Amino acid sequence: MALAKVVTFERSTPPEAPHEIVVQADPDDERVWVPQADRVWFRPLMLNTLQGSWTNLLKVKKAGVFARHRHPAPVHGYVIKGSWRYLEHDWVARPGNYVFEPPGETHTLTVDADCEEMITFFVIQGPLIYIDEKGAIIQYEDVFTKIEMCRQHYVKCGLGKSFVDQFVR
Repeated sequence: MALAKVVTFERSTPPEAPHEIVVQADPDDERVWVPQADRVWFRPLMLNTLQGSWTNLLKVKKAGVFARHRHPAPVHGYVIKGSWRYLEHDWVARPGNYVFEPPGETHTLTVDADCEEMITFFVIQGPLIYIDEKGAIIQYEDVFTKIEMCRQHYVKCGLGKSFVDQFVR
């Protein structure tokens, strides 16, 4: 298939507009996946410091639980592989399903033992607020803590401190 000729137009993009993002990380390089919890990893796609949001793939291998949390802003998810559910609901998200989490939704993401691997694309706006069984805040994550998690992991695995920079906007 021939590539279309690139056409440029005078003043087609405002000079103040941020550059587009094309993730060049090798998709087969497991080092790109950042450990999140036991059997849980995330692969950053965009870490948006201007809007306090991030886009990533979340992977859970075998049975796993992502701690109870809530979001003060909307979250969008699209299941790519495997299945998962929230302990607080009676549905199961499967490949091709879209999940919308409204602000304030509190849930515990769970991957059951019969699923070898789950991968879901998430768009997270605002922080994750981890809460205990009584609703008390015990921890939070935001785009800046995610960037730091990535930096530490990428240094440790040999990709280098600046590897995360390709995802930051």
